[in-house]
Amino acid sequence: MGLRSLGVALASTVALIALPVVAPPSALAADANLSQGRTAASSSTENAGTPAAAAVDGDTGTRWSSAAADDQWLQVDLGTTASISQVVLDWEAAYAADYKIQVSPDGGSWTDLRTVTAGDGGTDTLTVSGQGRYVRMQGIHRATPWGYSLWEFQVFGTPGTTQPGNCSTANSAQGKTASASSTENAGTPASAAVDGNDSTRWSSQAADPQWLRVDLGSSQDICKIDLNWEAAYGKDFQLQASADGQNWNTLKTVTGATGGRASYEVSGTGRYVRILGTARGTAYGYSLWEVAVHTTSGGTSGPVQGGGDLGPNVIVVDPSTPNLQQKFDQVFSQQESAQFGSERYQFLLKPGTYNGINAQLGFYTSISGLGMNPDDTQINGDITVDAGWFNGNATQNFWRSAENLAITPSNGTDRWAVAQAAPFRRIHVKGGLNLAPNGYGWASGGYIADSKIDGTVGPYSQQQWYTRDSSVGGWTNGVWNMTFTGVQGAPATNFDTGPYTTLDTTPVSREKPFLYLDGNDYKVFVPAKRTNARGVSWPANAGTSLPLSQFYVVKPGTTAATINTALAQGLNLLFTPGVYHLDQTINVTRSDTVVLGLGLATLVPDGGIDAMHVADVDGVRLAGFLIDAGATRSDTLLQIGPTGAGADHSANPTTMQDVFIRIGGAGPGLATNSVVVNSDDVVIDHTWIWRADHGQGVGWETNRADYGLVVNGDDVLTTGLFVEHFNKYDVLWNGDRGRTIFFQNEKADDAPNAAAITHDGIVGYAAYKVADTVDVHEAWGLGSYCNFTSDPSIVQHHGFQVPVRTGIKLHSIQVISLGGKGQYAHVVNDTGAPTSGTDTIPSKITQFP
Repeated sequence: MGLRSLGVALASTVALIALPVVAPPSALAADANLSQGRTAASSSTENAGTPAAAAVDGDTGTRWSSAAADDQWLQVDLGTTASISQVVLDWEAAYAADYKIQVSPDGGSWTDLRTVTAGDGGTDTLTVSGQGRYVRMQGIHRATPWGYSLWEFQVFGTPGTTQPGNCSTANSAQGKTASASSTENAGTPASAAVDGNDSTRWSSQAADPQWLRVDLGSSQDICKIDLNWEAAYGKDFQLQASADGQNWNTLKTVTGATGGRASYEVSGTGRYVRILGTARGTAYGYSLWEVAVHTTSGGTSGPVQGGGDLGPNVIVVDPSTPNLQQKFDQVFSQQESAQFGSERYQFLLKPGTYNGINAQLGFYTSISGLGMNPDDTQINGDITVDAGWFNGNATQNFWRSAENLAITPSNGTDRWAVAQAAPFRRIHVKGGLNLAPNGYGWASGGYIADSKIDGTVGPYSQQQWYTRDSSVGGWTNGVWNMTFTGVQGAPATNFDTGPYTTLDTTPVSREKPFLYLDGNDYKVFVPAKRTNARGVSWPANAGTSLPLSQFYVVKPGTTAATINTALAQGLNLLFTPGVYHLDQTINVTRSDTVVLGLGLATLVPDGGIDAMHVADVDGVRLAGFLIDAGATRSDTLLQIGPTGAGADHSANPTTMQDVFIRIGGAGPGLATNSVVVNSDDVVIDHTWIWRADHGQGVGWETNRADYGLVVNGDDVLTTGLFVEHFNKYDVLWNGDRGRTIFFQNEKADDAPNAAAITHDGIVGYAAYKVADTVDVHEAWGLGSYCNFTSDPSIVQHHGFQVPVRTGIKLHSIQVISLGGKGQYAHVVNDTGAPTSGTDTIPSKITQFP
């Protein structure tokens, strides 16, 4: 018996002698126990005998216990919104030293009701005030080496109520104009208290009185104000409202406050809200990380409204649309060679049959059917991508897409001659599919998912391709790397003498969300997760439909502050085609949030900020957009989960699909990290993370970006991973039990010399590096190419670097010297034959070790 088991046994023996009794104090006898018997969930459980439900079963001889980590939680669903007055926690021997009690209307966005520090175990009876349906104990620090363990978690209050006046969870102050009586310095302006960022703050001069004021933009019924104080807090202050910013009504007077986070229920009307400090709690001024103002707008309505039209760059058509071919031709003539242009377009085809159409797709052009199934939108004609603009070379046919329709090709075979970042999803081709350009020039794709190709797929000159969860009538050939998972009709694995790697199923997949019409109403369908999938997901279509009213439709000119306000209100995001410059990081904090782009909508972080952060929550869907690095270096363009994230998301992972990253090309761009995944269980399904090797703003230091993809989370899966040209590691994998299916890479061709990329006595950073601390990792279908045009004498030591242990397995790995512009000495570590000469012949390993 281990020490933990012995401790549990002793605690259980004590419990049998004198079971703890938990009851509300008599002063609250009228309030009901709202949590008993309700549905409970937790971040983890120690074992099957300590489930979350045991903490709300009314039995003080059963308990919930978590894994032995600090960031753990237990939550209960009260079944309806309630007014909460008290929370009682009956700790087992493994108790929390520091924790928070939080409340939420939806189980995704949380408000702190109480923070407990230096807890001593036993029974904690906490008086609180708040409204919500979900209540959570969020552990911060454990008091013992074990996890957190509760005999009972009881929530008392008044059942079946709603927030006063339907008090909205939205923050009506976020992004609005703020002013103050004074500021400590230029780095602590009034606006920092309403920017939605808990790491920026307003602070005043060290004097009494001082005030902070926010203009809500219109008169509102105010029901609650949340304050998040920095260390310099207000001890005595008033919460006030005004119609004109001159004459003030006091909504609440607070005395003896102790700082931290606090929420105050108020009742009043006004356009302006002011916090008037009358006595400081410290020798410094007043300092607020954030102020939130809630109004009685209710639900997800608020300062930002969901739904509406799709903006100027979405072209919606039906079979009767006049001059339809002309519309396609007009956009194509503009976009055919606009590789780094700023225009973006999305064609949406209503269900029906379209005859005699040839939709040629240029850069930043997407075409999608609006049916629930691909066969609802029939094209008797073609959707064409060719390479006439580049003299028959298709290696730069990037950034375009086709989705959710059926094609009966005019000559029996459709042409889709694309390179990276050009997904072909949810398409029914009633004929064959040619993946090569006219004339069979070079091509470097590509990706197909959830599609049926009745005829034969002909890659011809395509160097590599990944196909997932589809069916094909045949597959003619391959050049270097053709990888298939869950594809009916795929060729059998033959990597010894051929290019094929085939897995019968895909371990975990979830199709990309898509826009469709339900009658006359736009909705977004969010497909469900599949395990061990084979073949297409339709027409069964397991998943959930969301009305457009639950999305903030983002249009060109929208500010980042407005986007964050929409997210804070509980809205999803639908980015319409355009280029969006961001002056603050987009923060996705609610579980199951959908962020969906149309027409390769492009986010550009300005001033050195990160473009997007995703919290460590369940089920976020990121899909269909491009992040383009700004001229000032960002630390991380896209971060999924904060540093140290560790919650279990295996039942409902976050997915990143057709999200592309670019550093340079359209102009100078800088970032240290492109994508960092800290959360566990994330699924990355088709991405191209690209440090530009051509275009504008390109050079070894001009568009420097050290890392492409950094994975710190455990149990992360990538399917269709394209990462190229980074100054250091293209992929650095620190998390355990990671898996990659298909990887395409080209090393940075502008490395000035071998010395510039030598580290730890090794020439060249591996394209795919698995950290020495990793015990289990597996990957299939991996290729790295070198094209060292700045110094062709460079000999890269290896393409792949992994620990040598039984849990590390690589399948179908190769390195290739493109025309003899540099060479590889080995494939993996010190294993595998070197490349040589100018004939572009792969050096391959079928299995490692």
